[in-house]
Amino acid sequence: MKLGLHDEGTLTLRLKMDFESPNPNMYDLVAYRIRYTPHPHAGNGWCIYPNYDFTHGICDSLEHIDYSICTLEFETRREPYFWILWALDMYRPKVYEMSRLNVEYTVLSKRRLLKLVNANYVRGWNDPRMPTISGLRRRGYNKQIINNFCNEVGATRSAKVVQMAKLFHVARLTLADTTRRAMAALEPIKVVITNFDEEAGKVGENGMTFEVQNSPTDASLGSHNVTLTGTIYIDSEDFKTEDDPNFYRLTPNKPVGVKYHGGNLICDEIVKDGDKIKMLKCRLDSSEGRPKPKSYITWVPSDGIKCEVRVYGHLFTQPEPSDRWEEELNSESEVIHSNAIIDPSVLELVDKKDVNEWKSNQALQFERLGYFVVDTDTTFDSTTREGKLVFNRTVSLKEDKTVKKVSSHEEEQQRKRVEQQRAIAAARDIMMTIDPKDLFKLAPEYKDKYSKFDDTGLPTHLADGTELTKSAKKKLEKERAKHAKKFAKNKK
Repeated sequence: MKLGLHDEGTLTLRLKMDFESPNPNMYDLVAYRIRYTPHPHAGNGWCIYPNYDFTHGICDSLEHIDYSICTLEFETRREPYFWILWALDMYRPKVYEMSRLNVEYTVLSKRRLLKLVNANYVRGWNDPRMPTISGLRRRGYNKQIINNFCNEVGATRSAKVVQMAKLFHVARLTLADTTRRAMAALEPIKVVITNFDEEAGKVGENGMTFEVQNSPTDASLGSHNVTLTGTIYIDSEDFKTEDDPNFYRLTPNKPVGVKYHGGNLICDEIVKDGDKIKMLKCRLDSSEGRPKPKSYITWVPSDGIKCEVRVYGHLFTQPEPSDRWEEELNSESEVIHSNAIIDPSVLELVDKKDVNEWKSNQALQFERLGYFVVDTDTTFDSTTREGKLVFNRTVSLKEDKTVKKVSSHEEEQQRKRVEQQRAIAAARDIMMTIDPKDLFKLAPEYKDKYSKFDDTGLPTHLADGTELTKSAKKKLEKERAKHAKKFAKNKK
């Protein structure tokens, strides 16, 4: 084999293990196979490669790993893992299995993730929607968030799907006390303050510059200054052309407070270009008897920094994607605001020299919008103010309570999924009433499948009279042992 005298797939080197074991992985594990693929170090001079199951334990032992931790699907591999190290008289690490950390609205299958990348459904392996370490980091989930989330969820052997809302909640708690604030507008509307000079004259020089705490809960994070200018930008979400009793921000007939300034902003005129709002002409009211506003809106001064903001949502429309997962991709999982603007107080924090794909980049809280992080696509130079500045939304400030309208197809898929879950639960309840010795006689999945049984209730012949092989009987015996454990636990 090593000399290259045989074709690929014609020969393998197997281990002579234990054919009496109920675990099929203990029969004759493949140790080496022929592969005519150049080796990274030996080049074409090496054509036999070891199997993963053979090398796993050996590598762990040579590196003196204390604990080898894997997911539950590898539980049957524990026995050959120990056998190989016993046969080679090598140090044996401790082995633990736990359930996979499944999270809603994503997939963890490597084949599916590969297809997402190759089919250009996402930007790459480090796309902020991907459940990869590089993807989570790019979205703004730093190591503290991930560690806190894992501690909240804990390690368990029971299969479950963790709500995405839990990850969002942990992110908000972690970022709330550590990120500095800034004002931004994702879809900016230009506002010209017609009486700005008059209002500025009342307060004198620097009267329109305000000191803002970087964090309202932690004075040690310092402060920054923002300056109200004659032209400002507000977010389109903060303005409506018609008054609404449930809308507490700016409308033509209702003033709104200007954050940090304290006065009211009153809209006198809407300038349109077709159906699109081009500009608002407003005035400031800082008089003593002005009406108290129901809310205050954020704003960005005229010298704000233009940027691109990418708002990310769930990658899939279903919490648990099915086999038709490609049809369940969320077309609105990435919304790009290419004309966003942010206040200039962050200028020195967002320079391209500080952007690194291998670390967690600068995180900011856009007031009233959410937590955002500088993206690796950023090429912005803070000295010349040239280049592209890109932000990714990590998480919103509050949980989104809006109810998404679903199509009839999605409703049907959801109904079928619920029915399937109910059927599985009902079948599980039935199984818990069946004594292990009658498992293969009464269980629905085995009914009418076997014709003869031994004294313990283990099948010996199929329904057509064919005698079961020794290997088949061992598999059935293992299934009965698993059922016996569940049955005993349920009786308690």
